[in-house]
Amino acid sequence: MNQDPAYIWRSIESELKRAVPEHTYDLWLADLRPVGVDGHTVTVEAPAGLRSRIADRFGRVLASCAVAVLGPQAGVEVVAAGGVPRETRAPAGAEQHAPDGDGINPRLTFESFVIGDTNRFAHAAALSVAESPAQGYNPLFIYGPPGVGKTHLLHAIGNYIRLYGAGLTVRYATIEAFTNAFVWALHGGDIERFKSRFRRTDVLLIDDIQFLESKVKTEEEFFHTFNALQDAGSQLVLTCDRLPRNLEALHDRLRERFEAGLVTDIQPPDIATRMTVLRKRAQHDGAGVSEAVLETIAWRIDGNIRALEGALIRVVAYSSLSEQAMTAELASTVLDGFYGPQRRSAGAGRGAAPPSIEAIQDAVCQSFSISRDELLSSSRAARLVWPRQVAMYLARENTDLTFPDIARRFGGRNHTTVMHAVKRTAARLATDREAYDTVRELTERLSRSTGADLDRRD
Repeated sequence: MNQDPAYIWRSIESELKRAVPEHTYDLWLADLRPVGVDGHTVTVEAPAGLRSRIADRFGRVLASCAVAVLGPQAGVEVVAAGGVPRETRAPAGAEQHAPDGDGINPRLTFESFVIGDTNRFAHAAALSVAESPAQGYNPLFIYGPPGVGKTHLLHAIGNYIRLYGAGLTVRYATIEAFTNAFVWALHGGDIERFKSRFRRTDVLLIDDIQFLESKVKTEEEFFHTFNALQDAGSQLVLTCDRLPRNLEALHDRLRERFEAGLVTDIQPPDIATRMTVLRKRAQHDGAGVSEAVLETIAWRIDGNIRALEGALIRVVAYSSLSEQAMTAELASTVLDGFYGPQRRSAGAGRGAAPPSIEAIQDAVCQSFSISRDELLSSSRAARLVWPRQVAMYLARENTDLTFPDIARRFGGRNHTTVMHAVKRTAARLATDREAYDTVRELTERLSRSTGADLDRRD
């Protein structure tokens, strides 16, 4: 059994990020650090002044996320430096009785999903599955690029079945959580309990199936889980970033099973959908944002919904911090600082090529006076952590690389490390003017560099 606290906590942390709102995670839970593992209990350290509040307010969700990764005996203990531990272990039966024990995020429903031309069919298929599990589309395979709403639909199915499923059981898990639970069970001698969790459910929702590639033992176990569920008449819903036939590292027999049901896609949102998403987010946050500002953001950010909402948060935060009126001109200036003016006009005329990952790393190293070896090292020294997070953030914002791609280019790290770095950097930029100026200067420098390269090629 892998007893490395950091390894185990990364998996629990991934579930935690899905279970609570982003701003809640960044404010209260992002600073938790794993300090030990004793049996099935993971001990994490919180800032001394916040330990009691975190344990009281988030004890149940911490425990349920541990259960989702490690099984029903798992728990989390919150301690403060030099303080007395506060037990937040999941009680017996928490897997069945805790609100989040099935992994479903109650905020992600069909009602909160914004329907547009690029996701209408996938939404209809998901709703059909939720209304009549295993009666039509089984499995349902939803694919598309990151951030377009695939995970939202999985949780929406889960929430619908919770309310109207007449006692049907449902479970959501990422393929990473499935893998970690399997490895834990395999080495801990509790494989039958693991099988019971995933095979004795009426509806199984699995996210990011592409990460099953190159995991031979886990692929074998998932193959048997898939067969057991179908033989029992249970519903499976899977999400992926590509078509089943493009999962080249998976065995043919598994790809064929994915293709045996309904395969549907979600594409990046069109302008009408982007505007609706922004209006809903602004209303949810209580931010008075004009249509002109929303249009500026919607036309500028066309990749995915997460990036769209992040751009809105940055514009609102900058307006508040700088005490400037929130106008379309201000929004354009703020977005130029993050994405570079070249990216805005890339569709018209020549447009700048995105910077290479090496160029981003070199620029960060120069800005922070560190070496490339230090940037890519495993050191957690304070003088290296922030530059490394900035470099990962810039790589995500300025290239088309996925989280796993970026992780491999930063010393072979786990993709969840990159996800955490991007979220932490975005949160800091919204409140720290010096950090904002640093990233803006780096973005502009990279934009000028790629533009100069194009000029030389001409």
